[in-house]
Amino acid sequence: MSFSVSVDGACSEKKIHYLYNVCALSAQERVSLFAGDQIEFASSVSRLAHCNPFLPERIECERAALGSEFVDDGPVWYARDDREIHPNVERIGRRIEPLIQSARAALVESERAGVEQLRLYRGVVLYWLYDRYQERMLRLFAAAADPTRRVPFYRDFAADCRRYLEPAAEGASGFDAAHLFACFFQVRRAFDLVFRHILGSSMPIARLRASVWQSIFTRDIERYRRSLFDRMGDVTTLVTGPTGTGKELVARAVGLARFIPFDPQREAFSEDSEASFFALNLSALSPTLIESELFGHRRGAFTGAVADRVGWLEACPALGTVFLDEIGEVDPAIQVKLLRVLQTRVFQPLGDTTDRTFEGKIIAATNRDPAREMRGGRMREDLYYRLCSDLITTPTLAEQVRGAPEELGHLVGSLVRRMVGEEDAAALTTEVMQWIGEALGPDYSWPGNVRELEQCVRNVMIRGAYHPQRAPSDPAGELAEQVAAGSLTADGLLRRYVTLAYAREGSYQGAARRLQLDRRTVKAKIDPELLSSLRDG
Repeated sequence: MSFSVSVDGACSEKKIHYLYNVCALSAQERVSLFAGDQIEFASSVSRLAHCNPFLPERIECERAALGSEFVDDGPVWYARDDREIHPNVERIGRRIEPLIQSARAALVESERAGVEQLRLYRGVVLYWLYDRYQERMLRLFAAAADPTRRVPFYRDFAADCRRYLEPAAEGASGFDAAHLFACFFQVRRAFDLVFRHILGSSMPIARLRASVWQSIFTRDIERYRRSLFDRMGDVTTLVTGPTGTGKELVARAVGLARFIPFDPQREAFSEDSEASFFALNLSALSPTLIESELFGHRRGAFTGAVADRVGWLEACPALGTVFLDEIGEVDPAIQVKLLRVLQTRVFQPLGDTTDRTFEGKIIAATNRDPAREMRGGRMREDLYYRLCSDLITTPTLAEQVRGAPEELGHLVGSLVRRMVGEEDAAALTTEVMQWIGEALGPDYSWPGNVRELEQCVRNVMIRGAYHPQRAPSDPAGELAEQVAAGSLTADGLLRRYVTLAYAREGSYQGAARRLQLDRRTVKAKIDPELLSSLRDG
C-alpha cells in the first residue's frame, strides 16, 4: 500500500494560523506521539506506505521495521502466491495497531503534536487502514462481482478514516475518504493483476513488476494520488520485447489497473474495470480492417461495409484502454492516423467527416527494435516519440533463468498449477522438468520464451514429450545483429562474410569475384562450422 493523506490546494486562514501556532510551540510544549524506540518503527512503516512494493526498498523498510524479527525471504519480495500472508507483513500488523491506538489517544488529548510526528502518524495509519481492508477489497475484485453495486464495507472504512485521520488533518491537510478508498482499491487490484499476469520470481521479473507498478502509479505515488490519478490516460505506454515474453499480459496488468472513482453517495464504483480493455493484434489484419476496427466506419465506406460500425477508439470509455499489439508492423498510412489520435485525441470513422474524440488510454507493443525500424523507414519517428513517454521492456526466458536455474522449475510449477490444479501439479511438474533435463538440457535457449515453455508443458502433459521445431536461420540477419552489437573482431567479421558469400556463389572463384579478394584469401577465410550449418539449413 502506498498512499498518504491528501493535501488541499489552498490553505485557509484558520489552517495558516494553526500551522503558525504549531511551529511556535517549543519542543517541550509539543506532545510526542511515539516513544523513542517507536520512532524508527513508525518511520519505516511510513516509508512502506510510499514505496514501490517490488523494489528492494520494500525489503529494507521491512528489515528496519522489524529488526531481529525480520524474516529474510530472499532478494525478491513476495516471490510466492500473493494471497498468502507474508510473515513480515503479519508481524508488522501485530505491532502496528496498539501503536496507533496509543498515538491517537495522545493526539486527541493534547492536539499539540509536532509536524513531523503528525506526518509519521498519518503514514502509519494509512498503512494500517490499507492492511485492514485489503482482503475485503481483494474479494470484491476476485469474485468477479459487479463493483458498480453498493460496497457494503465502505461505511466502516469511512468511519475509520474519520476516527484516525481527522485528528491528524486539522490545520495540516484534509482527507477525502471516498478518494482514499478508490486509491486503495486500485492498489489492491494492481497488486493482484501484477502477480496474476507476470509469472516468475527471478530478479528480471521483479524489475519488470516494479516497472509495471511505475507505469500505473509513477515513481511518486503520493503525487499520483494528489494530481495524476485521473491524468494517466494521457500517457501512452509502449511495451517492447521478443515474441513470447508476455507483452500483452503486461499491457493487461497496466490497463486493467487504472483508477476508478468511488461515489460515496451510491457507495459504489463508477465503472467495472474488467469491461474496459480492448486488444487489437494489428499484424493479423489488413490495413482496411485495422482502420475499421480502430476508427469504425459508415455504411458504404468500402466494399462489404453494409452497416455502420463503432470502432474501439469510440467504444473505449474514458477510464478504458485500447491495446495495439505489434504496432511495428502497421502500414505507414495508418501510422499517420494513429499519430493524429495521439497528438489531438481526435479521429474520423471511415466514410465520415465528423470528428470523434478518444478519451481512453493507449498501450502499444512491438517485438521489433524501434530504433532499427526508424532507421529502416518502417516506423515514423514522430509516432515513436508519441509512444515512448512510458517504456516497459519484457525480459527473455533465457535472461530469467540465467544465474538462477531454479527459476525454470518455479515457472513450470506455476504453469502446471494453472493447467491441472494443485492435486496433480507436483507429479506433472516433475515429469516436465525431467523431460527438459534429459531432452533439451540446461543450456537450451528457449527461443520462443515463456510461450514456448507453456507449449512444452502441454506437449509433455499430452504426449509425454516435446520436440521443438527449429526455425530456419537467417545468417545475414544474424551477422547484421552481431555487427550492430559490436560483438565480432575484424577477423571474425571477415570470416563470416566470406563464408556467406562462398555459400551463395558456390565456388571460391565466384566468391572472390564478388568480394574483390584473391581466391586464396577466400579459401583461407572459410569458417567450416558456419559453412556446415548453412548447408544443413
